[in-house]
Amino acid sequence: MIGRTRRSRLTAVEPPGRPRAHGQHEHPAGVRPRPRSRFGVHSLAAQVFLLQAVMIILLVAAGAAALVLQARYDSVESAKYRSLATAETFAHAPGTALALKSAHPTAILQPAAEQAQRGAGVDFITVLSVDGVRYTDPEPALIGRRAEGDISRAARGEAFTETFEGGPQDAVRAVVPVMDAGRRVVGVVSAGIQVTNLGELVDRQLPVVLASAAGALALSTAGAALVSRRLRRQTHGLDPAEMTRMYEHHDAVLHAVREGVLIVGGDGRLVLANDEARRLLDLPPDADRRPASELGLGPGLTQLLVSGEEVSDEVFLSGDRLLAVNTRPTAPYGGVPGVVASLRDTTELRALSGRAEIARERLTLLYEAGVRIGTTLDVRRTAEELAEVAVPRFSDFATVELLDDVLRGEEPTSAATEMRRTALHGVRDDPPLQPVGDVVRYVIPTTPMATALGSGQAVLARDLATLHEWRSQDQEGAQRALEYGIRSLITVPLRARGVVLGMANFWRTRNQPYFDEDDASFAEELAARAAVAIDNARRFTREHAMAVTLQRSLLPRDLPEQDALDVAWRYLPAQAGVGGDWFDVIPLPGFRVALVVGDVVGHGMHAAATMGRLRTAVLNFSSLDLPPADLLARLDDLVIRIDADQKAEEHDGAPVTGATCLYAVYDPVGGRCTLAHAGHLPPALVDPVLGVTFPELPVSPPLGIGGHPFDETELDLAEDSRLVLFTDGLVEDRRRDVDEGLDLLRAAVAPPGLTPEETCRAVTDAMPLGQSSDDIALLVARTRRLPADRVAVWDVLQDVSEVSRLRAEATRKLAEWDLQEASFVTELVLSELLTNAVRYGTDPVRVRLLYGHTLVCEVSDGSSTSPHLRRAATTDEGGRGLFLVAQFAQRWGTRYVSGGKIIWAELALGGALPDEPVMVFDEELAW
Repeated sequence: MIGRTRRSRLTAVEPPGRPRAHGQHEHPAGVRPRPRSRFGVHSLAAQVFLLQAVMIILLVAAGAAALVLQARYDSVESAKYRSLATAETFAHAPGTALALKSAHPTAILQPAAEQAQRGAGVDFITVLSVDGVRYTDPEPALIGRRAEGDISRAARGEAFTETFEGGPQDAVRAVVPVMDAGRRVVGVVSAGIQVTNLGELVDRQLPVVLASAAGALALSTAGAALVSRRLRRQTHGLDPAEMTRMYEHHDAVLHAVREGVLIVGGDGRLVLANDEARRLLDLPPDADRRPASELGLGPGLTQLLVSGEEVSDEVFLSGDRLLAVNTRPTAPYGGVPGVVASLRDTTELRALSGRAEIARERLTLLYEAGVRIGTTLDVRRTAEELAEVAVPRFSDFATVELLDDVLRGEEPTSAATEMRRTALHGVRDDPPLQPVGDVVRYVIPTTPMATALGSGQAVLARDLATLHEWRSQDQEGAQRALEYGIRSLITVPLRARGVVLGMANFWRTRNQPYFDEDDASFAEELAARAAVAIDNARRFTREHAMAVTLQRSLLPRDLPEQDALDVAWRYLPAQAGVGGDWFDVIPLPGFRVALVVGDVVGHGMHAAATMGRLRTAVLNFSSLDLPPADLLARLDDLVIRIDADQKAEEHDGAPVTGATCLYAVYDPVGGRCTLAHAGHLPPALVDPVLGVTFPELPVSPPLGIGGHPFDETELDLAEDSRLVLFTDGLVEDRRRDVDEGLDLLRAAVAPPGLTPEETCRAVTDAMPLGQSSDDIALLVARTRRLPADRVAVWDVLQDVSEVSRLRAEATRKLAEWDLQEASFVTELVLSELLTNAVRYGTDPVRVRLLYGHTLVCEVSDGSSTSPHLRRAATTDEGGRGLFLVAQFAQRWGTRYVSGGKIIWAELALGGALPDEPVMVFDEELAW
């Protein structure tokens, strides 16, 4: 038995609203009614209510305790933040450090501390010496005494918060150092809130928490009572023993009948099958709750059970049995929506008829046709499968002609009188029929083919020798066919959605009897099934071509010019559909280059469009010159927003969550590569000396998960090293795991001295990529170093007189590089950038010149503010420097580093002025 308890429940419930016959009681058959209390604990409903009530009480008590603990924790954290803000504000006040150095700091600071304490809402603000002696305190008696607790960390210049236990009161406090202009610690400020006051705040919140818990308990208990009441109605107040006895009676009746019974739910899964149904259909032991399509019932019976159609004595073939099937919906009789089917074995009765064998063969052939036709989404292969199914069990030869529009995957628009032969299959290899690839024209409208096209139905030409219209269209070809032995024809139009896709022709020779009307009906059924498969293949061909076109339009068409890397790439779309793999090579300021490889999980137009959005986002984010980890963090936020928009629109496609990305930035000046990834496989690194390695990268989640940081990894790459970036389709598929794929990749890229193009060719030759089910993106970059003699670096003092010295140094260096034409522009740009850095920036100030395909001038300082390009008024004395830089530079901008910022400008080697200057920077802030 499978699922007896569940199945019997469906038959034990009466339909709601059905009138009850005279004398009929509401208790199930076989169950004797007896008086019972409305709230008796013997019933199943009462037992469930008690269990739910106990669980609700426990959950509410636990929730209330958790809220109290959370409130206490939040109070402590809030006190820490308020204390730290108050202490830092007082410590960094302009007069605090000066007052500590005065002769009477208490007289100056005590009033200010009391006023700040009242304004900030803290319990105390105490100013201490570095040794811990109080200069101020809310209790004047404590002034001059040494404070308890360890403030050595603040004396060393570190601010901190803590929960202090000691005199005069336990408190949550913050301790902040006071520094003078020379960055020396001259005192300490302590601010805080007493622990007793925090407890009073929690006590004020406690009544609200308890009231909420009581309300939740009342609502939950009421809900449990309603559920129990409904359960009592549905079980008729029966206790477990009575329900068990009732189910056993129903099981005995259900499984004793000699008729198969199936119940399939509204979701297409098997709910019930009695013993006779299991025997007739040869169901597997684990058939319960499995989809009907996985039970091997045949396409016809499966479709009937899933559709819920109501039929009577419909005959279906199951193995070697012919079953008479009756179906009715279950919805009017209680239980879940679905269909109940009764099965009777009629094989022996049908065997008495002479046509039973033919019908079974036809059913078998139709079943095989449903299985064998449409195994691929290729139009030509589907047509060939139709011809192969028909020969030799139905005809000796079969030909299929399709419109050229269909072969191209387009909607049929051309005239149906001219088609291209797509498939030809027969019992011999030398039929006198037009070969595959020929154009077949239906010139005479009275031929069987033209008649079938006009009527939309199969046309039977029983004896071709007597059919003059067919012979007159091609007399020579018709004569050869008759001499060969072909004598009977059925021609059927292939129609789907009311549109003609082509023609199917079935030919018999003298080895088989003439076709009859039953054969024509069978040919129509066979052609109808094939037409649906052909139309599906046609639409897939069209959508696949559109998706591939879209995807290729979104990928890079050419690689940009840059000095840091020699790059080659390969992109291989999946055989069964396009995916969301992409790659990019992005030049960055300072001759740096970003390498990007990403993969959007899924296939189809949605994945390709999402890939385009992510690639565009990476290009935009890279223009901000963000570190790799920050760029991935912003990309992660974008994917989360895309997912949210998709859910809001109730999109049918799969969510984007699962997109992966690897972002690497290579600097040719120092040979350093900084990488960060989001759930992506690490690249292969081919070192000229150490060979092939896969760097260990920190574990990071895919894009769209949110709430997780992304870490960076820095690698020092030798010159002529190769970085091989790829998507998982290269190393993983159904035939092998990732480790095996990585070993194949390691062997392919290991030979030394390969160029990037040769490396791509070696990888595609070595990896079995012919039938890949996923897209593959491969990006190979060989590193180059900017020669040391093409890099000039100068440290600059915070003195305006340094500007003239640096101009002279830069002019001499340009002369060494034979770039005298660029001297004027370089001096102008360098003067403006360096003057701003000296005046408005902080130490250290540094100048760097890089000589590549352009000349890059970089000025860095320790400040984090960036310049703001504006148009100066005619009366302004300044404000035109950056405007001049923008006019003379090819590009200019700002990028932030750990020690400050770098203002950079790219200049033409010959000193030519740009047509349209470009500014690239992170934020428009005043310097």
